[in-house]
Amino acid sequence: MTAPAFDVLTMGRVSVDLYPEQAGVPLAGVRTFAKSLGGSPTNVAVAAARLGRSAAVITRVGADGFGPYVRQALREFGVDDRFVGGDPELRTPVVFCELHPPDHFPLLFYRQPTAPDIRLRLEELDLDAVQRARIFWTTGTGLSDEPSRTATLGALEARARAGITIHDLDFRRSLWPEPDTAGAYQRCALKLATVAIGNLEEVFVAVGEASPEIVARRLLNLGPELAIVKLGAQGVVVAWQGQMARVAPVPVQVVNGLGAGDAFGGAVCHGLLAGWDPLRTVRFAAAAGAHVAARLACADAMPTEAEVLRLMETVERPLAERTS
Repeated sequence: MTAPAFDVLTMGRVSVDLYPEQAGVPLAGVRTFAKSLGGSPTNVAVAAARLGRSAAVITRVGADGFGPYVRQALREFGVDDRFVGGDPELRTPVVFCELHPPDHFPLLFYRQPTAPDIRLRLEELDLDAVQRARIFWTTGTGLSDEPSRTATLGALEARARAGITIHDLDFRRSLWPEPDTAGAYQRCALKLATVAIGNLEEVFVAVGEASPEIVARRLLNLGPELAIVKLGAQGVVVAWQGQMARVAPVPVQVVNGLGAGDAFGGAVCHGLLAGWDPLRTVRFAAAAGAHVAARLACADAMPTEAEVLRLMETVERPLAERTS
């Protein structure tokens, strides 16, 4: 059966995230954890679905009890799970985190010797669905090892920069067997994307260190039409068509900053699909990220459009500083 043309189709990492219910202590001191669906592209699909978009994720889970949990959670969040494959040998990844607000949230990944989503193969992909999706979203972790690397780049090549093609740099050094190769592979993906998203450290890996405004221009020079550089408490730099702006962050009391970027990504998808200009899109996305940062979970905390708009209304938004 032919897959529908999804608004948002993401590809890559999935996990079961375990968040400590005691903040400010190391893992050894944590007594209880809250379980949540995780993995950046998976959460982006959830965020888009919560905002009313049709969404699906291309990934794989293990032959264990967490595999059915992932599929069921996706369905409950309104995300189509038809592209969630199974691996007969590997286990569904689990991720533990520590909570040290406002800006320290170390992660412990259980993805060894590799993860099911890294075993995604190009010949298994529904390239018709990839080509027809209004937004196709890939990540840097998908480039970290084979065969997922070939699958990710092959899907981007088949997509041929159609519609909106977003590459999230999503660089986790510990997940790369050869981290020094990351920059070259990220640049290959960026040349096939129309939108680039990453935090400052991730962007440095791809285009070298410089000011946020300079690295945003470097991203555009690789081919994307829109570059978004996340700066945490310093806001977001967004560059497009000879224009650039810095968007101020939305102040909240941070509980867990790990899901903010995924909420931000889903909100970017929502804004672009709505035809909003880049500045309005990023302002909305910043508020969506702040909404999740003020809560413990990631996927479970993704906001509706009404919730994001309410948060924006309660905060005095300084005008973005435009630069040439």
